[in-house]
Amino acid sequence: MLTRATPYLFIAPGFLLFAALILVPIAQAVQMSFYDWKVIAGAVSQFIGLDNYIRAFSDDHFWLSLANSGIYMLFTVPPQIIIGLFIALLLKQKSPTQPVFRVLFYLPVVTSWVVVSLLFKYLFADGGLINFTLHDFLHLMNSDVSWLSGRWTALVAICALGVWKGVGWSMMIFLAALQGVPRALEEAAMMDGAGRWQRFRTVTVPAIWPTLLFVTVMLVIGGFNVFTSVLLMTGGGPGGATDVVLTYMYNQAFTFLDFGYGSALAVILSVIVFVLAIVQLRVFRDRSGEDLA
Repeated sequence: MLTRATPYLFIAPGFLLFAALILVPIAQAVQMSFYDWKVIAGAVSQFIGLDNYIRAFSDDHFWLSLANSGIYMLFTVPPQIIIGLFIALLLKQKSPTQPVFRVLFYLPVVTSWVVVSLLFKYLFADGGLINFTLHDFLHLMNSDVSWLSGRWTALVAICALGVWKGVGWSMMIFLAALQGVPRALEEAAMMDGAGRWQRFRTVTVPAIWPTLLFVTVMLVIGGFNVFTSVLLMTGGGPGGATDVVLTYMYNQAFTFLDFGYGSALAVILSVIVFVLAIVQLRVFRDRSGEDLA
């Protein structure tokens, strides 16, 4: 009996910690989403059922923030995958400078989001380096662009930060996967006369297919969870035009103290991310036709 219980005894501490820090807050957030939740001492939180969810689906600003989150995801995930894989292929070949370039490309990943967000805020400021380079140095623009004062230009700046910071992560994951591609398969393809593109398409891609799935799912989840860069670079402005779901949820909960509605927004975002992850798992099937999930 003790032998059977031993694995569970080892798992128990980690599971209890996971339950206390993750599962309990999730359950609390779901509960709060069904209430007009009051944080004032002595105030009674009123049960309002699905009213917060109905409010969200009829809230134009929620749809705007969801669209901004989707735009960020669409314009950051593919570049991170493509550029990261391209750099990984270049760094796969051993050379004296390989470790240096690995560190340089990975350095943004381990740099604080707060630091790089403030850095990009100053780079894209009205008198910042981007305007100086494009207007004064390269003469590609007739005048300076107020990047952070409009919805679309601000999203360009935010997406640029997301790609710059995330490429190093995908590069390292792909680089690790490429090390596991059987050399014999590549040599066999070369003997059959396959070029670089053919070897990449028929040997490399199938070999790293599960890794490609993992990177895509993680980047999509991260894309919809963008928060710090938007909060620090634009604050959701101007007029909430660059709000994403998390900044809108944050403002509802901690600025207006509407924790019930903020919790409902969090639950909706979680469901969207979960559904997208399941869809990706179904779309990314291995070469034998079996689900990678």
